[in-house]
Formats: sequence, C-alpha cells, structure tokens
Amino acid sequence: MDYARVLRGAAGVAGFLAVAELVGLSGLVDDRFLPRMSTVLGAATGLVADPEFLADAGATLTVWALGLLLTVALAVPAGLLLGTLPRAEAATRPLIEFLRPIPSVAVIPLAILLFSDNLHLKLAVIVYAASWPVLINTIYGLKDVDPLAKETLRSFGFGPVSVLARVALPSAAPFIATGIRVASGIAVILAISAELMAGGSEGVGIYITEAASGGRVDLMLAATLWAGLFGLVADAVMVTAERRLFRWHHVRTGGSR
Repeated sequence: MDYARVLRGAAGVAGFLAVAELVGLSGLVDDRFLPRMSTVLGAATGLVADPEFLADAGATLTVWALGLLLTVALAVPAGLLLGTLPRAEAATRPLIEFLRPIPSVAVIPLAILLFSDNLHLKLAVIVYAASWPVLINTIYGLKDVDPLAKETLRSFGFGPVSVLARVALPSAAPFIATGIRVASGIAVILAISAELMAGGSEGVGIYITEAASGGRVDLMLAATLWAGLFGLVADAVMVTAERRLFRWHHVRTGGSR
C-alpha cells in the first residue's frame, strides 16, 4: 500500500473539512441553508445509531450488490462474445456508441413507466448504466491478448473455447476487473438517484428526501456523506483486490505494486 498517497488524500480531506468549517463560522452562509461542517459530521456520527437510517442504508446496499452482480453476469459474457467475434462486434458497435452516451439518469423516467415493482426499476437502471464500462473493458481486454499465445495453443490442437479459457480470459481479467470497479461507483450513484426520483419506501435516497422535506438539511447532508463514504470504501477495496490478484499486470504495465 502507498501510505504516502493515503496520507496525502487524508490531508486533502481534512483541509477541505477545515475550510468548510471556517466558511460556516464566518457567517457568509446562513446555517439554515448550509449547516456548519461540524454540525453535519455530528449528524453523520449520530446516524450510525439511527435504526431508520441503518435500514435505509441496508436497502440501498442490497440493491447496489444485486445490481452489480446482474451487471457482471450480463456484461461480461456479452463482452466475451463480442470480443471473440469481430463481425458481431462491428455490427453492434454503432448501437453501443449510440446508447452509451445517453445520460443514465435520463432513463429513470422511462423505467418508472416500464416497471411497477420498485426493486426491478432500480435494478434495471443500475444494470443499464453500469454495464457499459464492463462491456467495453471486456472487449478491449480481449483485443489486448497476445496473438502469439493464442496461435501457440491452436497449433497444439486447442479449440476456440480452450483458447478463450486458458489465454484470452486470464489476460483480459485485469481489464474486466477495472470495468467492474468503475461500474461499482456507477451502481451507487444510480441506486440513490432512482430512490430520489422514483420514490419508494426505503433507501438512502428516500431518507435524504424525507430529511429535506422536514427541513433537516444537516441530516440530508449527513446521509449524503455516508453514501459518498461507501462509494469510496468500495472503490478502495476493489483497487486493493485488483493489485493483489493481478500484481503481474501492474508490474508489466509499470503500475505501482
């Protein structure tokens, strides 16, 4: 682990919090509209013991996990298929490039019309938004496979499936892992965005909406901080797992160990 990098990041966060607190103390911003950072941090600490928030956080994390699992289950096989069949990839490329830039939040109103079940709605928008980095990274990962290694296996009589399993997939695995890490952050964003826009009975987005409607800006910002913290922790865990599982890839590409 690069401890110096972690310390620099912690110093940056601490500096931001200090500046935000000083702005609040200066009186430049009305506390009714933007509470002081110390107030928000105190509220965030209190949420740890709030059963209502914990239930909402658990609901959001469940949707996030299910959405990410579905994304991997659908996007990785699709990427492997398109990555191994150049003609299929060329035929679908225009459609991918048309759909991929569409803002993910823009599909939530359509999902509201299509899905009556709130869980299905959230999963649908998460899978739609999070699939693109996994799909694209899987395709490009397969293109990065050493052609000599594939030809060597073919010369020994191995078929396409064996070549894929023994050479192509292991070589593309670091790219796929990076796509999943990016998709993880997108899944958090879309889970909470869907809760904010589509409503429902539970979730961090619902908690934020109710806090805002009750005039508790401190609780609204505190819940938002926890959502951001979860995304940060999930990303850090996946980065660490990537470096340990694919140390050879980071060494080969000159990345930090």
